[in-house]
Amino acid sequence: MRLVALSLILAAFTGLSAADLQTDVCIYGATPGGVAAALSAARSGSEVVLVEPTARIGGLLTSGLSHTDFHSLESLTGSFLEFSQKVKAYYVKTYGADSEQVKACFEGTFGEPKVNLLILEQMLAGESRIQIHRGAALEKVEKEGTQIGAIHFKGLSVHAKVFVDGSYEGDLLAKAGVSYHVGREGRDDYGESLAPEKGDSQLQAYNFRFCATDDSANRVPIAAPAGYKREDFLPVLDFLKPGEIERVFGYPSKCIVKAQTPALPNHKYDLNDVSRGLVRLSMPGHNLGWPEGDAAARQAIFAEHLRYNVGLLYFLINDEAVPAHIQEPARAWGWCKDEFTETDHLPPQLYVREARRMTGEHIYVQQDSEHAAGDARAKLFTDSIAMGDYGNNCHGTSHEGPQIGGKHGGELYNPVPPYQIPYGALVPKAAECTNLLVPVALSSSHVGFCALRLEPIWMSLGQATGHAAALAAKSGQSVQDVPVPKLQTLLWADHSATLYVADVPPGHTLFTAVQWWGTAGGLHGLNPMPAKLGQRGKNLHGQYYEANPGHAVELDKALDDATRTRWLELAQKLGVPTSTLTQTKTRGGFIEKAFTAAKP
Repeated sequence: MRLVALSLILAAFTGLSAADLQTDVCIYGATPGGVAAALSAARSGSEVVLVEPTARIGGLLTSGLSHTDFHSLESLTGSFLEFSQKVKAYYVKTYGADSEQVKACFEGTFGEPKVNLLILEQMLAGESRIQIHRGAALEKVEKEGTQIGAIHFKGLSVHAKVFVDGSYEGDLLAKAGVSYHVGREGRDDYGESLAPEKGDSQLQAYNFRFCATDDSANRVPIAAPAGYKREDFLPVLDFLKPGEIERVFGYPSKCIVKAQTPALPNHKYDLNDVSRGLVRLSMPGHNLGWPEGDAAARQAIFAEHLRYNVGLLYFLINDEAVPAHIQEPARAWGWCKDEFTETDHLPPQLYVREARRMTGEHIYVQQDSEHAAGDARAKLFTDSIAMGDYGNNCHGTSHEGPQIGGKHGGELYNPVPPYQIPYGALVPKAAECTNLLVPVALSSSHVGFCALRLEPIWMSLGQATGHAAALAAKSGQSVQDVPVPKLQTLLWADHSATLYVADVPPGHTLFTAVQWWGTAGGLHGLNPMPAKLGQRGKNLHGQYYEANPGHAVELDKALDDATRTRWLELAQKLGVPTSTLTQTKTRGGFIEKAFTAAKP
């Protein structure tokens, strides 16, 4: 209400129409990254307009991607941790602390789509400085020199000091004239071993993330999609043999779709493409027109993916040619009656894994998420504004042979330690735009992007973006000149980590001190590179593990002479008085005293 009233007052004095909004920060795209940016910008004191081109906020987090991608719970901080804790609290309040639903939600990271949507809506509604506009697709960007002045939609214009492109596609950055890349770079471009020999226009494949159930009380039959043709799916019969594909819904292999386990609360399943599977939901090559496509082109690609993804499941469940041992168990499955009720129980968004990628001040590449020399930790970024724990992951960029059969190309899965992301990956080149930040289609190579394209990481990047946007809006500085140390201090106060630390979580009394010291380089060199690169902790289930080994501070551990010497040198480099540090006995004692002396 406050922002609406302000816009009406401004209209009276500036000649703007009621559909012309004036604000501090305007965010286009209410993806998880866009939502997190809106929350942190508002909490930093900025008035925010959040514009979403569809009717539903939350991107894939509310459109079927419920088994969120991360490896260890210790990597979840900031906005995503706040979100997941609220999801868990919802299940506790609704079903009881000892309920199966609370157990199934896996600390709130496995929320039902409708619950994820509810929580994100509540988080946004709790901030009076945020105004949301839905169903407004970007039409035009008004720019003078390196400054965006306004962005225009049908019936709506937003004038702001700072803009954020929160879209999966990078639509705002493209219309603003910011450099970007679509496709894969060649191996020699950035020296990436996982890149192809030569660059090309290939994109990581898309598919839907369906929400399904085998609970008869909440099951809706899977209907044939528009344009369904039985003959398109007959080739799948050749793969329904013992030892090849043994079931339609399963995990992790010998199935048509991954029904990811354990189940979500209320016996629902997040369905996804089977990595390296014989029959795939993902459709490499069929998405190439998406990044640059207009609404009609994207709708055609959406419909093609829907026709194939849903049609394949409909065929397997209903066609008489499917062997009984495959079909009978599959008939127990269907869509969830209480999910996506506005769109016939189908996700309203396609899983756009990759589209445009900005070419900004820092291009994040493969080497940025790999081990530092001889170290358990990844490459150090002292200007880090977010971190992640996953790895370079690509479901394929090409396909040889027919859609059903053949083999995906360009598939990669690169195990790495938890990694940092520098501020420069969010920022365009200064010569191109000085008041735009990009947390989702951020600056990276194809291979580098494959380590960044996870919803928890995007929320951390969005959180950093929102605070940076607020700093720039308040000071009048360009986004390139936002003081990163000040931004980092805001992030730590907001419980967002810039470095993975296994044993000092947000809320710990020394969280900020440890993040400051570690991001300065103090925690590198404590443990050697493991024999197995990207070594993870003990497996919990699926892709989820205990804390990453070699990444604990061990605050109570005695400070050995070698570490003390190295830490004293770092303290001097940081301008921290060392007189009170020489007699500290433990790692925690040293970090606490150094932090107090530095007063960062």
